[in-house]
Formats: sequence, C-alpha cells, structure tokens
Amino acid sequence: MFQVKNLDRILLAKSEAQSIFPRILGHEAIGIIESIGEGVTDMEKGDHVIPIFNGECGDCVCCNKLNTNLCRKFGVNPFKSTMVNDGKCRFSTKQGQPIYHFMNTSTFTEYTVIDHACLVKIDTKFPLKKMSLLSCGVSTGVGAVWNIADVQSGSTVAVFGLGGVGLAVAEGARSRGASKIIGIDINPSKFTKGRAIGITDFINPKEIEKPLHEIIREMTNGGVDYSFECAGNLQVLREAFLSTQNGWGLTVLLGVHPGPNLLPLHPMELFEGRHITASVFGGFKGKTQLPTFAQQCTDGVVKLDEFISHELPFDKINDAFQLLVEGDSIRCLLQL
Repeated sequence: MFQVKNLDRILLAKSEAQSIFPRILGHEAIGIIESIGEGVTDMEKGDHVIPIFNGECGDCVCCNKLNTNLCRKFGVNPFKSTMVNDGKCRFSTKQGQPIYHFMNTSTFTEYTVIDHACLVKIDTKFPLKKMSLLSCGVSTGVGAVWNIADVQSGSTVAVFGLGGVGLAVAEGARSRGASKIIGIDINPSKFTKGRAIGITDFINPKEIEKPLHEIIREMTNGGVDYSFECAGNLQVLREAFLSTQNGWGLTVLLGVHPGPNLLPLHPMELFEGRHITASVFGGFKGKTQLPTFAQQCTDGVVKLDEFISHELPFDKINDAFQLLVEGDSIRCLLQL
C-alpha cells in the first residue's frame, strides 16, 4: 500500500532532478519484506516495514549527532537515481535499459528494492494503512512541531497550507496543547477537515483586504509564537515569517520550493528577533525514532483517522493525482 503525494506530482511537473527518466516514483508507503540481501541482519522475510526517503546509516558523522536527522550516505536527494552502494539500478525494461530509482524508495510498484538504511521495522500489530502515513507526511508535519519547533502548551500557531503536511502540523500542535491554531488556505473545503483535526481559526487569503500577516498579528496580540510554511511559495513564506512575534517568533519551512530561489528576507529583519529554519522528515531519525512514534500514533497520541481521504486500486493512480490537482484529497491510499 502506498500514498500519492503532492511531492510526486511536483516532481513529475518540474524539470530539474526530475528530468531523469524512466523512473519509478513514489516515496510514501508501507510494505512487507519479501527477501533480504547479503549482510542485512536487522530484518527478515515477513517483517512489516516503513520506507523512508531520509535514511539513517547509523555510522556517519550526522547519524552520530543528536541534533540532526540527516545522513551523509542515505539523506534525501531527489537527484540520486541509483542504489547508493554500487551506483546501479535494480529495475530495468524488457530490453535491459535501466529504470531509475527515486528518493531512496521508488514505491509506485508491486516490488521495490530499498537499502536497509531506508527501511524501518515496525510491530506487525500496527495497522498497515495508517502506518503508511508515517513514511513522509504525518512524520514531517508532527515532527516539525515536536522536534524542530518544540511547541509548548498554550502557544499560538499558524499553518500556511492545509494539505497533508499542513494538517499534520495542526495535529502536532493540537497534541502539544496549542491554545490557538490558525489555518491558512485558498481552498475553503480544507477548513472542514482542519476543524476536525483541531484548527481553531481559518483565513482564506482570497477573502481579505489587507496583508495576511497584519490580520494574524491582530488576532494574536502581535503575532503567533510559531508559523509553519507548507505551501512551497516564497510569498507565503514571507507572510509566515512576518506573522510571528518580534523577539521570539519561529518560522519552520516545510514546503518544497522550486529552484533557483532565495529567501524573501532582508538580513536586517532577523535583528527583530524572529527566527527561521527548515525541517526534513520532521527531525525524526528514521530507524531509531520512528518505531516509537508509530507506537505513539497507535496509542492515540496522534490521531491518524482524518488523513486518509480516499482509497483507490493502483490502476487508478492517475485519478489519485487528479484528486490532488483539484484539491480534493488529503492522502489517497493506493492498493495493489
């Protein structure tokens, strides 16, 4: 089982690293080990596993640092199109031509080959459908709140973009006891789903007559404590930054931005005490921390029920992408 995400759609539409074709896309899924390669000792046939695009080798300088979840060898890299260890593909056409890998995972297929550093073994009792959400979107959003921003109870939060990642941010903020969670999106249908997750206030930028950050400042006595940019838009990022409090406000960048673009900030604006950072996979070290997060989700600390909006067979994958384009889908689960 696997999910269709906006990132996969974006990489189909753009022409940077995405020009490497033919290629098996997909990076959010759940699976069962069919076989293991030589030297793999921490998994066996039949294990339930979550593929992760941001791997954890356990040996590099980053993996041995507590304050980063990056990995020098298996970190996220959309330009990477082969297996890390030998630089070769494990997929090919009937004519023997290579079919390239994607984001360490390539999950839009019945069988895939993934390095053990990019697989997380989980308890077989955990529900497979819900666990597929942890492969990217929910972990990215909730982790940004818990691990990167460390949102505190009673804080105020603004979420810019209410797709799967943005709603996961809202769920993370709810679980941390945020007093006000403001959701911003140009699609009003997202507000119903957001309200079920715990968003307290909504703003549609198409329906306002003054700058968005000014409205948010008025709503929160000067600005929110934390803002999360989940739209991949530079103007939205600037509004998110300006919507936070002087002195301590923090903006976390989560949206995928096409290059080459620079931050829409003047260096002197940072002297006002606002901070900005970004997050990959919510700051989770996949292999060492994701099993605990999966247990927390199963125990109800994070509520996953609202995130799977559609389920389709794999041969309807184009319909799943269309649901994303039209803004009707949070996560569409495809089943083989």
